[in-house]
Amino acid sequence: MTSTDLYRDITDLAHDSPGWIHTLAEIGTDGGLLLLAAAAALVWWRARHDTARQLALALLVPVATVVAYACSEIAKTLVDEERPCRAVSGAAPSIADCPPTGDWSFPSNHATLAAALAVGTVIAWRRAAVVLLPVAALLAFSRVFVGVHYPHDVAAGCVLGAVFALVCARLLTGPVSTRVTAIRAAGRGGPLGWVAGPGPRAAFPGGQPVGTPARHRR
Repeated sequence: MTSTDLYRDITDLAHDSPGWIHTLAEIGTDGGLLLLAAAAALVWWRARHDTARQLALALLVPVATVVAYACSEIAKTLVDEERPCRAVSGAAPSIADCPPTGDWSFPSNHATLAAALAVGTVIAWRRAAVVLLPVAALLAFSRVFVGVHYPHDVAAGCVLGAVFALVCARLLTGPVSTRVTAIRAAGRGGPLGWVAGPGPRAAFPGGQPVGTPARHRR
């Protein structure tokens, strides 16, 4: 079965589904990105009171997302693949409006953004995986369901976003952690100090929880 055949099958399924599912799919295809972005912002906010490494991982989520998106845009201009809602004959009409000519199909920007946000956030906070990864997968699938992408478009976008999230975390966590540590140690105010946050000790007087006995040197 080719990607085009699978596209026809999925859009046929979408065409035969109830109207409320159409509405949910159209809302979710963009709303899912807002949910993933909100989760990434929440993880960063929590990490402001965590170690420099945890904050670095949280800060790298938007970095990886922007870089992955830029690469997906470059790939679109190189491949010039027409949207399936315009190119595939015999397919059911798309639920969403077919993007104009020149708004190329491969890879899916939505899938790229979803994967980069979800994987990057999960790297920073593993427990979020149970929610964010399914949301990203459903969002990617919705792009085919509403008729604006081939399955291989969203698969490529997911791989692209996930790879950039992993590579950024692998290569940049150390340098960013060092920078965060320096900002916190200097007690800097302003935008940088606000982004870096107070760190794990600043939430407690004397650097330890209230009521915790101080350790005496022997």
